[in-house]
Amino acid sequence: MPIPASTSTCVEGSGVWIVTVQEIILASKSKARRQLLEETGLKFYVFDTKLEEDFKHYGSCVKAVVGNALEKAKKASAEFPSGIIIGADTLCYADKKIIGKPKSLEEARRNLRFLSRHPHWVYTGLALIGGSKGKVFTAFEKSRIFMLPLSDKQISGYFSKISPKDLAGGFDIRGRGAFFIRRIEGCFYNIVGLPLSKLYVLFRRVGIDLLKD
Repeated sequence: MPIPASTSTCVEGSGVWIVTVQEIILASKSKARRQLLEETGLKFYVFDTKLEEDFKHYGSCVKAVVGNALEKAKKASAEFPSGIIIGADTLCYADKKIIGKPKSLEEARRNLRFLSRHPHWVYTGLALIGGSKGKVFTAFEKSRIFMLPLSDKQISGYFSKISPKDLAGGFDIRGRGAFFIRRIEGCFYNIVGLPLSKLYVLFRRVGIDLLKD
């Protein structure tokens, strides 16, 4: 599949730095991940793999997020064999329970009620497939979140303003969700869904330094 001409661009005069490298494909429909990459000034194309995340057969949080990220990257690589493919996957883990994206509003309410009462970990897996040689590199990051306990009324009010769809755990950290996140330990961008420093390291492993001209 050819790379479309319409990719993320810098607004003229905005002062945002853009790095020109081999075509980058973000194999994720996540709005938060797309926004993070746009803020770095990278030019890229978004490809929705339409893959359903699988957490059950991997056996651990790390294996699950890395495995899912790699499956997304492989599917995108088949469509864009000359591109640099970024796959990512995120989950929450608390009290021996894995929590992914809610399938309904009621499930989102249950999950947020549970998470607000339990300090929990957020894991994100990354997979980078690099160009025509098809080199594959993976990594993961984890961060811990402590929330304020939320009442059912507060949770209903929150979900009247934001949609939990496509959000691991059903909450955001850069919008109204910031009101009830008391503190975090670890990488903030990991909680958003794309640990940028780990991504930078993966790019260097395929021979691209995003900090150089």
